[in-house]
Amino acid sequence: MTSTSTSAATPTSTRASAPAATPKPTPAGSRNPELQGFRGLAALSTVVFHVWQQYHVYDAQGAHPPVGDPHLAALISLEVIDLFFVMSAYLLTLSYARAAIDGDDRTRPGRDFLFRRATRILPLYFLAVLLVWSLRNPELPGDWRDLVGHLTFMHVFDQKRIFYTLGPSWSLSLEIAFYLTLVAVGPLAIRACRRLRTRRARVALCASGCAALYLAPVAWIAVAHHHLGIPHTEWPVYFGPQARFGGFAAGMGLAVLLVALGDRGRIGARRATAAALAAAAGLYALSYFSEAENIWHTYYHPLAALLWFVLLYCTLHIRTSGRPRWHGLLRANWLTGVGLVSYSLYIWHEPLMLALYDSGALPHSRAAFPLAALIVLAAATLVATISYWTVEYPGSLLARLRDKKGRPREFYPEPAAR
Repeated sequence: MTSTSTSAATPTSTRASAPAATPKPTPAGSRNPELQGFRGLAALSTVVFHVWQQYHVYDAQGAHPPVGDPHLAALISLEVIDLFFVMSAYLLTLSYARAAIDGDDRTRPGRDFLFRRATRILPLYFLAVLLVWSLRNPELPGDWRDLVGHLTFMHVFDQKRIFYTLGPSWSLSLEIAFYLTLVAVGPLAIRACRRLRTRRARVALCASGCAALYLAPVAWIAVAHHHLGIPHTEWPVYFGPQARFGGFAAGMGLAVLLVALGDRGRIGARRATAAALAAAAGLYALSYFSEAENIWHTYYHPLAALLWFVLLYCTLHIRTSGRPRWHGLLRANWLTGVGLVSYSLYIWHEPLMLALYDSGALPHSRAAFPLAALIVLAAATLVATISYWTVEYPGSLLARLRDKKGRPREFYPEPAAR
């Protein structure tokens, strides 16, 4: 999960032959307050979901959730990881889509894109991994495979250790895989589009590429589940990028769609609200009907990615006048504030929850789940806010070591010779 975007990238050497084209109106970028609100909601939902998991009881009859009402349990257990994937891919693909479709070539070199992503993600992540691993491995060498796996983002392929140290960080491994895919595939798509004469053909090529990237994981899941009979508890099979890339592909497709449409076909408040409610109902139904190994559980994430696609489309491609009322909630200062610190919240909430639980600061009774959720939410949000301003934000300033063209900045230029 990431909370802000940077422009996507393409090598500087590909810029000279851009096709002559009139730039079209483009969708809102990373500063869209509704997206920040979605980040806040998703981050809070993730915290509650992990507290809910912590208060499960497991016995010979299976898992028993702390909430007996299946309708409420379906709401609490609704996974939002695909929303983060769709949003991240949408924001980071925008500049590629503009360059490929309209020749609006304001992309960054690939190495600069990766450098900026690294300054955004790695300082806080490495600090958290080293701190949490050290506390849980007081004697060396400890579980060094766990440490190496997390520091190299390869723990998503480790059946035993995928959820060690920072449990939710398996999804960050997928983000890294997406960044590498984007800087490899994006420039190729731009070059291919420059050979096409019509805008419609360029849009079709980009859309078909996104569709292929979406369908490949669906095919992988189908073969793994139906043909090979691999159970869902084989984490690397169903949590790796080969199974979860559909969320990123949906976000890439959203960027292509909104760049292709420009200002055409923007929807009004009523239609946006109706479609958003239908998508939200679909997400809830997925969570409610999903049970281990059934069809909804097997294809939960590809289907959820499509529904988040619809919900974000209804958020981004609407008329600027007469916005729906639910946009006001997404723009609320408290919620966008949580969205601002959502990456720090994502990093720290699980180890903090476990520390509070093990120390007795959280009640151990299943009936106390609501109180435990409130305590963890309050403590994790406080820690995330401190973490953002002391680690995450200062670390992101390292991006200023390079200028807009990806060249190292000269902070102390030599005086001109007289």
